[in-house]
Amino acid sequence: MVHRPWTRDEEIIVFNLYCKIPFQQSSKNHPSVIQTAALIGRTPSAVNMKIGNFGSFDETLRRKGIVGLTNASKMDRQIWEEFSGKWDELAFESEKLIAQLQGKSMEAEIEAIGIPIGLTRNATVKQRVNQGFFRKAVLAAYGSTCCITGLSNRSLLIASHIKPWADSSETEKTNPCNGLCLNALHDRAFDQGFLTITPDYSIHISSSLSDACDGRTIESFFRCYEKKRISVPEKFAPEKSFLQYHNDVIFEHWK
Repeated sequence: MVHRPWTRDEEIIVFNLYCKIPFQQSSKNHPSVIQTAALIGRTPSAVNMKIGNFGSFDETLRRKGIVGLTNASKMDRQIWEEFSGKWDELAFESEKLIAQLQGKSMEAEIEAIGIPIGLTRNATVKQRVNQGFFRKAVLAAYGSTCCITGLSNRSLLIASHIKPWADSSETEKTNPCNGLCLNALHDRAFDQGFLTITPDYSIHISSSLSDACDGRTIESFFRCYEKKRISVPEKFAPEKSFLQYHNDVIFEHWK
């Protein structure tokens, strides 16, 4: 069989998949690996090996003792560095490539999930697509489990921005390292600054947090986690500069 070199588009599509499935669950038998392989005309084994190549560049995996494959190509590294530096552009590019191979348009994908497209058509489509990518990447990194409570019901989980969406650059908004997987209650408390996570991954609860009852609810749902550590994901660990921003700007308001 004649070896067919990987194209840039194929690599970007597989990197998209790398971001969306837990690394240690990747295999030639994984449904998403099989689906992506069929989409780009590769074997599941080839796609799984490419995911392993990307894993060799991931510092978070290495810190956990998880080692990717050792035969990564120059293009693998180029795609890794390009994606890591421009999350917004390449997240959108990869989703667009996937939609094209599926014979779909980005606009149709947005309309299919009921999101209206207004006057700022292109910006709205890109924002919504990137939000979808961010959620899938963050939930995959945390194994669809809340990093504080361990809750694993996907319907109750939020891909929370550490540095708020409104304060983030376009790349920061899409960067999975600016994300935490939280349940809806703790996501809201984190967003409002009633709890924070320090750069050493410890949880801290604001002393101002109280309720109108006897306080047992706050104790049960919040203060019991004081100074405990979050579950750090296998990849895309929270970037410490984002955590520090939340500590200094969001949490400090109530601290």
